[in-house]
Amino acid sequence: MRHLNSKRKLGRRSDHRRAMLRNLVSSCISHGKITTTLCRAKEVRALVEKMVTLGKNGTLAARRRAESYVFGSGTAEKLFKDLSGRFQARAGGYTRIVKYGKRLGDNADICSLEFVDFADHEGKVVVVEKEKKEETK
Repeated sequence: MRHLNSKRKLGRRSDHRRAMLRNLVSSCISHGKITTTLCRAKEVRALVEKMVTLGKNGTLAARRRAESYVFGSGTAEKLFKDLSGRFQARAGGYTRIVKYGKRLGDNADICSLEFVDFADHEGKVVVVEKEKKEETK
């Protein structure tokens, strides 16, 4: 029985698991969307929500806590400038999980973890950049 065991081990040692989750959180914040397995996405979702809450708080202590967890200074800047403003009116539930199906190699459930307003913000940026590249050709 798994009484009082709240976290998934994800088949990793504790140091490897922590590094993997930090990488996934940093990628999700910087890109707005990541594609991973369902179990990893469920673990990362809670951590991303905590980071966005720290960004909304905006204090010096919150900034230091977030910068000590995420990789890259640009990621922390995006968290405190862009994401905090986007989700200021929302009390929680900043991310969603969209399931894609099974992976061919090992039949693992594949899904996407993205911010709820991804199509309104990051999704449009990617489309505009692709259109500019096509126009220059």
